[in-house]
Amino acid sequence: MNKKNTNPLDFQTIPFDFQEYPMEEIRSRALKYYHNMSRRRTIRDFSNREVPIDVIENCILTADTAPSGANQHPWHFVIVKDPKKKRKIRDAAEKEEKEFYSTRATSEWLEVLAPLGTNEKKPFLETAPYLIAIFAQIFGVNKKGEKTKHYYVNESVGIATGILVSAIHYSGLASLTHTPSPMKFLNQILDRPDNERPFLLLIVGYPADDARVPNIRRKSLSEITTFF
Repeated sequence: MNKKNTNPLDFQTIPFDFQEYPMEEIRSRALKYYHNMSRRRTIRDFSNREVPIDVIENCILTADTAPSGANQHPWHFVIVKDPKKKRKIRDAAEKEEKEFYSTRATSEWLEVLAPLGTNEKKPFLETAPYLIAIFAQIFGVNKKGEKTKHYYVNESVGIATGILVSAIHYSGLASLTHTPSPMKFLNQILDRPDNERPFLLLIVGYPADDARVPNIRRKSLSEITTFF
């Protein structure tokens, strides 16, 4: 007698196409990837130099390989190149940022931000060739218009965002994670539905010729890791 299929989503299974490498190559690949990613820095000075859209598309497809709760892919990426849209986003973001720096942020928070030289002015929102607005789908909507529950939304979208940042750097581009708070204005400007919550705004492009970054250090392995 065949065993009853208890999978509610009725997924078909296929063989796992796992690529196994010799141990020395595994070590080499892990080290090379670390060395590459250790050069990743967040920048705030972007060039307006054009980036082919297929590069961005492939980075988005890479982000979509992220694991997600119940494989529901609770994310949506909006790629913004249109100058008028970028201007509207900048105006709205700077309005929120002005409130943050003048009234919302504590003195301790401002003290921590001071060495980074940040303020309410966000010219990169117009200068960079692309903005990627990442939305978290707090619940789904099926073909009948009914709500469907999504699981581990923040964790899933966070992982996908991390993979996207990594893919952008690996492609040879720079990025900036930007989180004006609140970000609900993105729903209105980008015409996104109520079941989507703005998660993060990613600025993508080439660094400006005179781009500079703070001289900060990474933490050591012993500072971030515990072994048992």
